[in-house]
Amino acid sequence: MVSMPIPSPVPDRAALVDHLVRTRIAGNVATPRENNLSHYRKLANGDRNFWLGLELGDRWTDEQDVLAVMAERCGVIDDPEHRTGQDTIDPQLTVDALDRKAAVLRKAAESQSRVLFATGHPGGLIDVHRSVAAGLRAVGCEIVEIPGGLQADEGFVFQFADVAMLERGATLWHTHSPEPMNAILDGLTREGRPLPDLVIADHGWAGRAGQRGIDAVGYADCNDPALFIGEAEGTLAVTVPLDDHVTSPRFYDPMTAYLLDAAGLPALP
Repeated sequence: MVSMPIPSPVPDRAALVDHLVRTRIAGNVATPRENNLSHYRKLANGDRNFWLGLELGDRWTDEQDVLAVMAERCGVIDDPEHRTGQDTIDPQLTVDALDRKAAVLRKAAESQSRVLFATGHPGGLIDVHRSVAAGLRAVGCEIVEIPGGLQADEGFVFQFADVAMLERGATLWHTHSPEPMNAILDGLTREGRPLPDLVIADHGWAGRAGQRGIDAVGYADCNDPALFIGEAEGTLAVTVPLDDHVTSPRFYDPMTAYLLDAAGLPALP
């Protein structure tokens, strides 16, 4: 007999903060300061690979402005002279963002919204997305089924466990590209189907959905500043700061349990 997984117990805020720090989802994270600053600089220099599907124009050409947003919304060290070594994500900001996301989920549940889930980090976040999708479906939301045969970035866009991902050569692909989300939204339009009311995603999947006018919630690491800028500008509804690929995907389970409970959604195996 195959046993079903048991949903994680729901931690209170203090316990979740402690867990986030112990597992390095937040606190002293693995992403080094040098990598963070390099990405902030590339975004400011107009490298669209770091815009994650957003259109930032010439509004963020000073990397110090980018750093200021990241210190405020993600909790990286705000000293511009700190150039190397350790960087941080403030776990209190992570939980604050989870609470804001929970409010978005409650609204979606109340309005029986059509919701699309997608990830560019299948190795880390797929089960977080899957669990939230199951909770929303259980209360009557429609989880958007993507069109078949979609292609982007020399791969295929397909859906597994209710979550859209990019696949190449029978491998789930880590991608920051917005093109898979373009493929989904354009495919729905071609089929005459309504676009999602809400997208829950990460990387370019979330950024492009928000840029195209869809309510979007994203997860983002401290080296991916674009989605935090998107929330600051109002293009994204919420951006949750976290390390998006820690050493075990099971480390995200208490966070997911907290989110579902805060949103009033069932935790299903």
